[in-house]
Amino acid sequence: MYKGSYIAASGMVVKQKQMDLVSNNLANTATFGYKQDRVSFRDVYISEINGVPQQGDGRDMTYTDVFYTDHSAGAFQSTGNPLDVALGGSGYFTIDGNKYTRAGNFTLDTEGYIVTKTGDKVLGSSGPIQIQTGNIQDIQIGSDGTIAVNGTPIDRFAIVDFQNQQNVVKQGNNYFVSEDAAVESTATVNQGVVESSNVNVIQEMVTMIELLREYEAQQKVAQSFDDATSKVTNGMATI
Repeated sequence: MYKGSYIAASGMVVKQKQMDLVSNNLANTATFGYKQDRVSFRDVYISEINGVPQQGDGRDMTYTDVFYTDHSAGAFQSTGNPLDVALGGSGYFTIDGNKYTRAGNFTLDTEGYIVTKTGDKVLGSSGPIQIQTGNIQDIQIGSDGTIAVNGTPIDRFAIVDFQNQQNVVKQGNNYFVSEDAAVESTATVNQGVVESSNVNVIQEMVTMIELLREYEAQQKVAQSFDDATSKVTNGMATI
């Protein structure tokens, strides 16, 4: 009977991991450029039939295979802010410190540098993009990322992409990092809009309810095996 207990317990563990991912996704529904996380599972018996060694504890019947990020695009949200930009297509803005982001809700710091919400400088063709403070009447950003101030081009956003997006991983503060070499991006730049997160709130809420029910069902299974074991143990003690 112990095997059933391990099956139920391992199922509860992975359901908890899934719940953590869903909760984090829901917490970031209003985070610009956020990409939702997902997890996949490996089929134990099918893996063994195909000669794939089982991972982890051999008593587990359910275990995670890969945690990954869904890099699909989010919807555009209009803001009218000239420094708000969103990428149409695959690509990332380059941030000082070998970081990348899809969140284009930029601002100017006191020195005139274009920065992210955390104060990190956004890179252009030759380094951090700086706009001379003073008589700024108009800021125009072209679809190719060229930035023009009062009609004069000053720089261009450094927009890159990666051939394998699964190697582009989250670092925190809505940044991504990758050890792969960056390639040129074909993404277009849209001014006055930001990219919303790609989290589907309704879908995530439904998933959370399903996970809670599955967790409770496995909890009941584990309790049933525990009760059965107790009855057998008590019955043997009276023999």
